[in-house]
Amino acid sequence: MTTKEGTFLVVHAEAATVTLRDVADSQVLTLLDNPGVEAGEVVDATVEAEPPMEVTYTAEIREQRTIPVERVDLEPTAQTKSLAADQPVGELTTRERAGEGEIHVLTVADEQTDAAAEDVVEDEATVTRAARLGVDRVEVRTAAGVVSVRYLPD
Repeated sequence: MTTKEGTFLVVHAEAATVTLRDVADSQVLTLLDNPGVEAGEVVDATVEAEPPMEVTYTAEIREQRTIPVERVDLEPTAQTKSLAADQPVGELTTRERAGEGEIHVLTVADEQTDAAAEDVVEDEATVTRAARLGVDRVEVRTAAGVVSVRYLPD
């Protein structure tokens, strides 16, 4: 019987079924029943394939949480603005934070700043990356032409 431990994003949840995606390798797993999770949550779990076909799973949830992704009313830091000044529009720079987490700096056309920030907030990949990094929250800051995505511990 196949068993897998990891961190998973709940991509779909109904009363009778749940779809998980492993944040490390993107493997998609379907659970036979809902162990009390909702779409958008992140769970640390052990999943076990059900015989005989081993195409559906049961899960033992160790921890479940929501990782908030919020746009805040703060300017990007001086370091972020400096990184953005050195990169062309449409590029992304990733930097490790002192301590835990990462900072992603995206440069966009000035008139696309708000739309780009909203895309980051709504993108499931943002939560997946946060779960993979083991952080507790994501903060999105903007300035004209710059979107700063900060993956932060609590």
